[in-house]
Amino acid sequence: MTTTHCPYCALQCAMHLDPGPTGELTVRPAEFPTNRGGLCRKGWTSTELLSSPQRLTRPLLRRNRTDDFTEVDWDTALDHVAERLTRLRAQRGPDAVAVFGSGALTNEKSYLLGKFARLALGTSQIDYNGRFCMSSAAAAGTRAFGLDRGMPFPLADLAGAEVVLLAGANPAETMPPMMGHLSAPRLIVVDPRHSATAAQALHNGGMHLAPRPGSDLALALGLLHAAHLEGLLDTTYIAERTTGFETAWRNAAAFWPQHTEHLTGVPAPQIRAAARMLAKARGAYVLTGRGTEQHAKGTDTVSAWINLALALGLPGRQGSGYGCITGQGNGQGGREHGQKADQLPGYRRIDDPTARAELARVWGVAERTLPGPGPSATELLDSLGEDTGPHAMLLLGANPVVSAPDATHVRDRMARLELLVVADFVMSESAAMADVVLPTAQWAEERGTMTNLEGRVLRRRAATPPPAGVRTDLEVINALATRLGQPDERFPTDPDTVLAEIGTATTGAPADYSGVSPTRLDSGEALHWPVAATGTPTPRLFLDSFAHPDGRARFVPVNHRPPAEDTTPEYPLLATTGRVMGHYQSGAQTRRVAELARAEPQAHVEMHPDTAARNGLVQGQWARVTSRRGSTTAQVRLHPQARLDTVFLPFHYDADQAANNLTNPALDPTSRMPEFKVSAVRVEPHHDERHS
Repeated sequence: MTTTHCPYCALQCAMHLDPGPTGELTVRPAEFPTNRGGLCRKGWTSTELLSSPQRLTRPLLRRNRTDDFTEVDWDTALDHVAERLTRLRAQRGPDAVAVFGSGALTNEKSYLLGKFARLALGTSQIDYNGRFCMSSAAAAGTRAFGLDRGMPFPLADLAGAEVVLLAGANPAETMPPMMGHLSAPRLIVVDPRHSATAAQALHNGGMHLAPRPGSDLALALGLLHAAHLEGLLDTTYIAERTTGFETAWRNAAAFWPQHTEHLTGVPAPQIRAAARMLAKARGAYVLTGRGTEQHAKGTDTVSAWINLALALGLPGRQGSGYGCITGQGNGQGGREHGQKADQLPGYRRIDDPTARAELARVWGVAERTLPGPGPSATELLDSLGEDTGPHAMLLLGANPVVSAPDATHVRDRMARLELLVVADFVMSESAAMADVVLPTAQWAEERGTMTNLEGRVLRRRAATPPPAGVRTDLEVINALATRLGQPDERFPTDPDTVLAEIGTATTGAPADYSGVSPTRLDSGEALHWPVAATGTPTPRLFLDSFAHPDGRARFVPVNHRPPAEDTTPEYPLLATTGRVMGHYQSGAQTRRVAELARAEPQAHVEMHPDTAARNGLVQGQWARVTSRRGSTTAQVRLHPQARLDTVFLPFHYDADQAANNLTNPALDPTSRMPEFKVSAVRVEPHHDERHS
């Protein structure tokens, strides 16, 4: 038996893997604070992909995009990649090569991938799909508290609250074991959809506020206004632990409930009732998710929710607080250790001279050789193949031709590359476009650490060796780095060696991992960062002070503005996207698991029956949904509680069922998060013999 953690979301539920009579692994849930002995459907079926006939086990190479892939040995594949990269860098400079990582990579892979990009390639062109996940919350949390950790408290604390407000989160479908922590509190769910979480909130005496997509910021301002109007603010907390309230209030003062109702569609009595419920609770939390972040004003929207939490005196108090629900398995750790374009390991900024000098010392290089900040994920993908953009890209653990906004445009950009190298364990839609595909190990076949949504560092353990011919990502990075002239010892292949280096590189940093070791992790000790070598873990941040120099949290003045695009007679509806219980992210893994594929075999578009009728559609019919950027096809699902002006599509499907064919790449000016959640669309019947 091997005890490890689920390969999917940031709960990182614990599980036991037992070998069966023919060597296959079976899953049993393990007792752990996040899942408390439970698993969702994805966790129960997680080992099926390990022995899938669709596993890649040999490197694949094609010298021309019109050719079929040919199986080759590792030396041939790696020599080809190194030779092409060397030639491109000589011709066009180091920024001619890009690296695109993933929030699914372990801490060790994330760290070594960032080191590879900046030392072996010398490129500034590195970012990762976590930019699409919680970058807006990270930016808002940093400017409010001086430090970003998704949840600055253990998940189990939520069970002791009286009220929890969930803004743009649907854990009943995306993180089902989390709902065990939310069974006692009354929930206020802010979501344009009548989601499974919203239904549970209403069933348990809570509330569902259904704002028009793109109006969350106005709603947060309206709730603050309502709380202030009724004398519910914690004025002592505001005076003693914060700064900037009066400036922030000047903006919120205009959002009286009736005006907020006009902007959002949420009735004014509901706004007042929600403000009272949250403010009068003996313990309360405000939690934000992707639904409130993935907008061209996502950072300001999260700031508005943080302002509400601060005004009610919630953050930095035992039994109350603010947190962000991280989505990807290592969304937290993935950005702490150097995959993000503007960050160095330990959550240090890449443009900070002191941080650069310290890391250069650890890496044994001159500080001047480290590149500066590069473009964000969307901007990086948009520049592929341009004269001044990257002409080669190394892709680890991501599938941007499905997951990125305006996916058709991204596919076109990736097709312009002179060299695309993908390391993965299945032939994802992005891998199918590659020149070289490198087969890599899966989660149960290697060791490493992950950092879950509450900042807890976890030990992932190997339960079985990878198939013959398959290498780990660390081995791939080492092999390419040495071929590019780097010393072998600079890119270790042993995860524990890399973890020790992470500790050295992050000593004294905001995300200090210097006290994290295999011995402490194997002992079962709960290691929430920061955990210094000579200190204790920090399960609850901000109880004494916030991370700004004066110890106070900052109110940030924000104001509502409309989405990047609105409806027109040609595009009269708003489309929003999200997850369903049976699938994960781009679906590259879960669509290959038979039970999950049977449960959700194809894309659907959820809409109100009256909306469907006005557009000539009925339940089960195939519809074409079209935005200014492209179209997708999906099967109609009617929902009587849906907003009349909004349709919903899951984003787990590819090709002509890809929801991101529709989505808007407009970017938040601070976080560079794309506007996934609002697209102006039209819907119409779709006639295709494949769907008849």
